Amino acid sequence: MITLPRLATMALALALLVPAALAGEPVAEPADYRMSDFRAPVPATLAGARVVDTTAARKLMDEGAVMIDVYPRAPKPPNLPANTIWRDPAHESIDGGHWLPNVGYGKLAAEPEAYFRRHLERLSGGDKARPLVFFCLENCWMSWNAAKRALEWGYTNVLWYPDGTDGWRAAGYPLTRAEPAP
Repeated sequence: MITLPRLATMALALALLVPAALAGEPVAEPADYRMSDFRAPVPATLAGARVVDTTAARKLMDEGAVMIDVYPRAPKPPNLPANTIWRDPAHESIDGGHWLPNVGYGKLAAEPEAYFRRHLERLSGGDKARPLVFFCLENCWMSWNAAKRALEWGYTNVLWYPDGTDGWRAAGYPLTRAEPAP
């Protein structure tokens, strides 16, 4: 016979196990950009792009691919007193990478979109077939969004490195302090 306390214990155990089981479920690739909750499990694919692991990303970098970090940059808080010194939080990235902050959001305002287009043009040398490797952190949709946007703008050799700086560090490769592209 199942007693009420035992039934409650079983229900609690089931409630704890179900989310853990679901966490391992593959994430479906959405048809459009991710608009919120950017730090969440990402899909294994990006239609039109090639998904690469750390070994492939390192090889591509060594072969001259452009490494593009889209980690967001914290905004300066509004209404700081005039005598307050604002220091941007430090950001570490792949050495030789180009940090283009705030270009991985689902919807871009005119200014960040123009910034992104201008820098993709510059970094690719106008060659839309030049290999571009987009990354951020592990489980960060911003690199997925940025790579998707580059594809929509006609770039044809888009690579997405979903493990980002976390995967790079875990492989023992160095990270260096990054400064955003002007």
